[in-house]
Amino acid sequence: MSFKEKRIFARHYIFTIEENRNKAYGIVILGALLAGVSGLMIKGMTIPATSIAWIRHALPVAVLLIWLRSRRIALFQGRYKLMLTASGLNAVRMYFFLTAYLYTTISNAVVISYTWPIFATILGAFFLKEHLTWGRGTLLLGSFLGIIIIYSGGTFSFENKDFVGMTASLISAIFYSVTVILFKSQSLNYHRNHIIFFQNLVGSVVFLPFILVNRPLPTGTDWSIGITYGLVIGLGLFSCFFYGLRYLKASTVSMISYLEIVSAIFFGVVFLGEEVTPQIVVGGMLIVLSTGLLRSTE
Repeated sequence: MSFKEKRIFARHYIFTIEENRNKAYGIVILGALLAGVSGLMIKGMTIPATSIAWIRHALPVAVLLIWLRSRRIALFQGRYKLMLTASGLNAVRMYFFLTAYLYTTISNAVVISYTWPIFATILGAFFLKEHLTWGRGTLLLGSFLGIIIIYSGGTFSFENKDFVGMTASLISAIFYSVTVILFKSQSLNYHRNHIIFFQNLVGSVVFLPFILVNRPLPTGTDWSIGITYGLVIGLGLFSCFFYGLRYLKASTVSMISYLEIVSAIFFGVVFLGEEVTPQIVVGGMLIVLSTGLLRSTE
């Protein structure tokens, strides 16, 4: 290949990468807006969290199993044990995530769930030996202060539904921070559809007994909302998310994902008449600002 041909190839390669990045920005924005509707779907169902979790996990697995087999892609290849571990953690995360939305307002649940970069940073410092500066430490304290302010708006009691819901959202954020790191580490080794398949696989198995024994049983409306939730969020949202992770930094994807907070709160206020308290405004601003600055320092 001549020098001129190499220059043409290099320019084409750079243009393709830039084009994919621009496309990834738009796709992640779409995913964030889709995610804002998830709270409405969860609250629109009348069945327990474990029943919703099975529908949410089983549908993507069924669809993607057909896709993987049609492409003759081996289901268990590469570091599949790591992927199954991440899938198991995601199943736990999903239970607490759904519990959060069922017990507290969309505003409380979505804002606290976005504390996951805090825990990702802490885990990175302890287990990956990533350097934690005083500046990043100050931002972490700012985020925790935001959590405390949001909690101050309620009663500290396990009989208080808001307290239970917010705590479930916090636990969900911790588990999510781990799964993001694990799935991100394999984003170049698997097609995004294969990652989504693994993400939901363990949950589709462990939550299966609950859909059979839980009461009340899903109504026609529950099935309609659940199927939409499983396809739009389970497939659509995470397809957007993992596409973004392939071409953008995890910090960039997480920053764009903050649009979910705005859209989720908007839908909660407009369609459910939820009240946005001063605590959620002040605490939410602290969390978003602190975690946003935290991710931008990577």
